Amino acid sequence: FFFPPYLLGISEEGAPPLQQSFMIPKKEINMVSDMAKWKRSQAYADYMGFILTLNEGVRGKKLTCEYKVSEPVEKLVGLLNTLDRWIDETPPVDQPSRFGNKAFRTWYAKLDQEAEKLVATVIPKHLADAAAEVAVYLKESVGNSTRIDYGTGHEAAFAAFLCCLCKIGVLRVDDQMAIVFKVFNRYLEVMRKLQKTYRMEPAGSQGVWGLDDFQFLPFIWGSSQLIDHPNLEPRHFVDEKVVNENHKDFMFLECILFITEMKTGPFAEHSNQLWNISAVPSWSKVNQGLIRMYKAE
Repeated sequence: FFFPPYLLGISEEGAPPLQQSFMIPKKEINMVSDMAKWKRSQAYADYMGFILTLNEGVRGKKLTCEYKVSEPVEKLVGLLNTLDRWIDETPPVDQPSRFGNKAFRTWYAKLDQEAEKLVATVIPKHLADAAAEVAVYLKESVGNSTRIDYGTGHEAAFAAFLCCLCKIGVLRVDDQMAIVFKVFNRYLEVMRKLQKTYRMEPAGSQGVWGLDDFQFLPFIWGSSQLIDHPNLEPRHFVDEKVVNENHKDFMFLECILFITEMKTGPFAEHSNQLWNISAVPSWSKVNQGLIRMYKAE
């Protein structure tokens, strides 16, 4: 199903800007009982609506296909390129423990300092007040600087960051494919580089029972891309040759490639959930199952 844009805050071209007031977000989910409040909230409806709208938008399409790239999308890619450059400028330090390199804290401190300025480069002047609010989601999206870990909660903060940009009209309905294929895909590349460079721990990982140590959304959107593919079926993604030949076209296979680079041993052992998914008969079933799993987790 497809959410109409007005429900999502994805504004159509030419819609008058709404009068909005902005505030610094604060943590509202502190205990288990707060989860029910979150599930009933407009924020949850907006967030899930955003995820599902993008899921429809990329259905059956390759990363390499043609799509419109707007100026705000270009600016977001520029922002992510800056974060990437900072990794190069902040090499890992020598330390006794193998994981959680402390240089990540130096890198993060720079983002903490510059986030508002970075966001201000993406949003138009008349929305300048929004920068402080939106920047919080950007800072939350790269991992935790105390624990030096990264997980799907950080990924969700980046999706919320993009959802906020839709709600204030910076990103629009016709940016859908570019949001996933250009912006989110670039975000994934930068996160993988962070994970590798600073040997970040998985945050809140369920180990072998989780889908993946670090990401979730690219499996949802990536399985949507593969729906009705003429010859790639779910059983093929555990085939190394298929992954090597097709990963540049499909997010799902890009994720599998990264897992096999980072982990050793039989795929069925280190990624049991994904191994089970490879037995599902169709990509649309995989996609529906992952959406259910995402809501539950």
